[in-house]
Amino acid sequence: MLVFDELDHRLISVLREDGRAPISKLGTILGISRATVQNRLDRLIESGAVLGFTVRFRQDYDVNAIRAIMMIEVTGKSTTAVIRQLRGLPELHSLHTTNGTWDLIAEIRADSLSDFDRVLREVRTIDGVLNSETSILLSSV
Repeated sequence: MLVFDELDHRLISVLREDGRAPISKLGTILGISRATVQNRLDRLIESGAVLGFTVRFRQDYDVNAIRAIMMIEVTGKSTTAVIRQLRGLPELHSLHTTNGTWDLIAEIRADSLSDFDRVLREVRTIDGVLNSETSILLSSV
């Protein structure tokens, strides 16, 4: 397992703000050479600590999108199989394991209420999903 030092943490922090920043800009921000940034980044990717780079949208970018949080209870030892199926849903924006009554928490984004309804039905029919509760996110404050 890779042990992060302060520089790794700073690099990851900068990448969270701008995952598309050029290597030279990362070096300038961190006060290190381009080659050091490239070596650190390569090591983080090879170790699996960095899985990829993505685009982040403002929460209010698509005002017509339906956003919701779904808490999911899973039966027995089926968590891994349920997670595998949930990851196949493109509307599932993020998925987290948790403790307490609910085993998983999913953030869902859908283009319309009918798409949202379809996603809810798909999740609830996954073998191993015992119960769920969903709350639509109305506004960010």
